[in-house]
Amino acid sequence: MKNEHLSREKEIYNITLWGSMVNFMLLIFKFVAGIVGHSSAMIADAVHSLSDFATDIIIIAFVRISEKPQDENHDYGHGKYETFATAIIGTVLLSVGIGILIDSTRNIIAFCNGERIEAPGMLALAAALISILSKEAIYRYTMVKGKRLNSKAVMANAWHHRSDALSSVGTLVGIGGSIFLGKSWRVLDPLAALVVSLFIIKVSVRLIKPCIDELLEKSLPKEIEDKILDIILSFSEVRSPHHLRTRYIGNRIAIEVHIRMNGDMTLKEAHDITKKIEASLKEEFGENTHIGIHMEPQN
Repeated sequence: MKNEHLSREKEIYNITLWGSMVNFMLLIFKFVAGIVGHSSAMIADAVHSLSDFATDIIIIAFVRISEKPQDENHDYGHGKYETFATAIIGTVLLSVGIGILIDSTRNIIAFCNGERIEAPGMLALAAALISILSKEAIYRYTMVKGKRLNSKAVMANAWHHRSDALSSVGTLVGIGGSIFLGKSWRVLDPLAALVVSLFIIKVSVRLIKPCIDELLEKSLPKEIEDKILDIILSFSEVRSPHHLRTRYIGNRIAIEVHIRMNGDMTLKEAHDITKKIEASLKEEFGENTHIGIHMEPQN
């Protein structure tokens, strides 16, 4: 079990380090391209890449903590640190999205009031294209790994990569339109940034909501709880499972339930049955599932 934890932690580190290297190179390139190429959309895109790089550091810091086993002060382990890291990523995304929305709206209003917007350069256009290709590639790689490792934080980071790719698509359209359609269309640069900011905000809300549900101890979906009860009732010795409580703890789940068994059974017989129930639940939901079964006699 310890080796599995270390292997999972190492894989998450490797995935995140690869992503952070791409983010670092992109944010430098985008800032230079945005400044030299006179593109507000590209500068906003660079800020987004900077947030990607910052959240990579958060993942590296929190995953090591979340993978620690339970101890005397954390009976259910440290899984919620990973949830907390995911919430931070979502919050950073939300902040960046709102910031881009405000900045682009300000530029659009300025253009409508007759202010001149400088045409973006070809370097900004090239940076947008390179960003789309590289970020989409790292998104696909990170998402596949996140699903295999069942890591919410890694999958959240994958969506962060995808949101950056979407941001660059909007930036590409805005910069391209501003360059090739003339000065009357230069408003496309901040307009594209505005549209992309809405996508970023939507992704951030989708990441934050499950984290809030978990931190507020929301129960597992009904279909999962029904499956838990079906497994328990598959043992003929068990009667009336009740007081079922479930919740997520990072990438793990916790199950607590009360069951009734024949009062004439020996303590050893009852204990053996509960062990079999635990084994069946862990086979269905994973070896790291936290299970608490409380026995009650039924006469």
